[in-house]
Amino acid sequence: MTDHLWLVVGLGNPGPQYAGNRHNVGHMVLDLLAARHRATFTAHRSRAAVAEARLGVLPGGAPGPRVVLAKPSTYMNTSGGPVAGLAQYFDVAPEHVLVVHDEVDIPFGDVRCKSGGGEGGHNGLRDITKALGTRDYVRVRTGVGRPPGRMDTADYVLKDFGTVERKELPFLLDDAADAVEMILTEGLLAAQGKFHTKS
Repeated sequence: MTDHLWLVVGLGNPGPQYAGNRHNVGHMVLDLLAARHRATFTAHRSRAAVAEARLGVLPGGAPGPRVVLAKPSTYMNTSGGPVAGLAQYFDVAPEHVLVVHDEVDIPFGDVRCKSGGGEGGHNGLRDITKALGTRDYVRVRTGVGRPPGRMDTADYVLKDFGTVERKELPFLLDDAADAVEMILTEGLLAAQGKFHTKS
């Protein structure tokens, strides 16, 4: 694959009070990717924490593509400004922007990958689409499941993972991080083939 620079964004809200929320699973996945590749986040003027690395290994054994890992430091609903700012600063086309986010329409523990399409009511994605001027960016949709009973979705995603979920959370984060690396090294279809058929 050509050695394009990728912008990999993990969505979440800033501050320790939100760190364990379901809505912050994007931040958690980015922290894992940074730890895997010994990359350190530093503040960037585009209102984000960024780290540069090479992710994964290409078929044949060469290092994976260059990436900018980014965690916007704005609130989730205003993620678009930092993402568009970083894409412009690093000269990354929308098709090489990959966003990792929580997804209530996917069962907890499952990961789905797609490019383009709607935002499914996710305000962070909606703001990114508006700021980039296109829906044609890649998403790694990290399943957090639907709220129980009549709980409001907004309240649900702003709560921490439950006790049982927390035991399984490392596996979900691993899968989402693996999906990011696979998209970058083998392509979206390969990642869909692996993660969409996983039981």
